[in-house]
Amino acid sequence: MTAELLLKDIIKIKEFQKIQDDIANSMGISIITTDYRGKPITNHSRCTDFCKTLRKGNNTRILCQECDSKGGLESVKRGIPYIYKCYMNIIDFAVPIIFKGQYLGALMAGQVLTEKSKLLELKNIISVDTKVEVKEELIEQYKKLSTIPYDKIKSIAQMLFRISNYIVDQGALKIVQQELNKKNIEFMEAEGIKTALEKELKDAQLKALQSQINPHFLFNILNSISALALIEGAPKTQEVVCDLSEILRYTLRKTNQVSQLGDEISYVKSYLNLQKIRFDSRLNFNITIEENCKNIKVPFMIIQPFVENSIIHGIETKESGGLIEINIYEEGNSTVIAIKDDGIGIDKNKLESINNINGRYIQNTASNGIGINNVLQRIDYFYGDKYYFNINSKKNKGTKVKIVLFK
Repeated sequence: MTAELLLKDIIKIKEFQKIQDDIANSMGISIITTDYRGKPITNHSRCTDFCKTLRKGNNTRILCQECDSKGGLESVKRGIPYIYKCYMNIIDFAVPIIFKGQYLGALMAGQVLTEKSKLLELKNIISVDTKVEVKEELIEQYKKLSTIPYDKIKSIAQMLFRISNYIVDQGALKIVQQELNKKNIEFMEAEGIKTALEKELKDAQLKALQSQINPHFLFNILNSISALALIEGAPKTQEVVCDLSEILRYTLRKTNQVSQLGDEISYVKSYLNLQKIRFDSRLNFNITIEENCKNIKVPFMIIQPFVENSIIHGIETKESGGLIEINIYEEGNSTVIAIKDDGIGIDKNKLESINNINGRYIQNTASNGIGINNVLQRIDYFYGDKYYFNINSKKNKGTKVKIVLFK
């Protein structure tokens, strides 16, 4: 790297705040994310009244900041999560975020109690010479602190550590994309080596698409979820693990970017089952595929991006939810893939820009343009000019995507 990266350059703060809030609420812990200087870049998720009160006092606020600083430094030295006891005898832990040896920041979490035997084992991270005045209000707030088994605290810390690895992976993906953009400019300027650069760019784009689903990250998260499921006896968590495992196995198996429509549909079903857990009754789907279409060869993952667009742009913001229908059938001398939803639809001007194709590809001006463009490029590499693509949509009625593959 030619310049130092900042954490805000790697993650989208608003989206990460939502993830942080969800983890804090589901695990019963407090979390805040800081940059390498210790400055918060997110709001405090589930901060306890006990700690809020301490951080309001002049002397106790300084002690709290000293605990945070030393805890973060210890985690950086070790390169792994560091669990410690603050000066008020509550459990906190720091999770370092490191990219190619550069310390970017940390996840600071905790504000909980644990079993007395472990509390006695852990040493206070700082020593306090003067006695801290404890008022009745603070005592009542202390009684309301959550108590979490120490083994579970360790599991949560490890899961957050793996999420920090995911952040690093996203940073790497961003760098790959920047390199692709640079190669694209060179391709346009260097007409003399057009053929060689075109092949290199296509290969790099396909690799970048695959790297968006990092199997290393998914394996680690599956291990963490399984550990928590065993501790808590959570059957629904185990169902999520099963569906996610199916997606992971399929992704790893299809490294050559060539699949069959039957396998693509199985993959999309697993994906929709996972989304169904999130949306519950707000998401329904019907899938039909003719038997003689199942063995037709297609580029890997050409249906899922459109299904994801239907959920994100069509159904997620619709209060009543919606229905996604996928139909694959033969029509004359061609195979038709139809993906339909009854979501909020696409704005007329945006739809015209999507369907007004100059050359083979959609321009990357729409919010979902990159995903659609990527799919069409891969179909084009595989089928040449023997395919047809179109999107029809009506505001507040829904959207239909149609892909026709000619034999």
